[in-house]
Amino acid sequence: MRYDVFFAGYGGQGVLLAGNLLSYAAIHEGKNVSFLPAYGVEKRGGAAMCTLVFADGDTGSPVVGNPSVAVLLDQLSFDKYAAKVKQGGICIVNCSLVAVDGAELPGIEIVAVPMNQIALDLGDVRMVNMVACGAYIEKSGALKSPSLEAALKKALPERNHRLIPANVKAIEAGVQAAKG
Repeated sequence: MRYDVFFAGYGGQGVLLAGNLLSYAAIHEGKNVSFLPAYGVEKRGGAAMCTLVFADGDTGSPVVGNPSVAVLLDQLSFDKYAAKVKQGGICIVNCSLVAVDGAELPGIEIVAVPMNQIALDLGDVRMVNMVACGAYIEKSGALKSPSLEAALKKALPERNHRLIPANVKAIEAGVQAAKG
């Protein structure tokens, strides 16, 4: 099976960490991975995006013009990329920052998750990316939660390993929110 996902938001939301985390989780599950991070001139506040392709066999190029799944964390990303999701695909949106009421993407499932609010409720808005990863694995079925937990040890620097339990909680909250 081959999966592709496009993450976009602004610098500081943890878009690239989310892509790294999913990459390590896919590797943990024995998949081949292509990961392409990109960010604007500024690290905080500028555009940040990444594409991830993983598969049992060859992944091909990490450049995906029409992703199967897009995870969009801010309004600018939604306005720019939502319509690029392929027909029959999924667009997971941070409805804390994106106005999705009335948005129409024919043939694309829009999944609205209040990621910022969930992260705030958990005590740290910086966990918005972990909430997004949880929503992604729930809606795509591409990876398993235990793989993300194992991947946190590789994706996070060792000095932040004490935060792994909080991140796991945020991933699980994202999974639960996407079920609704």
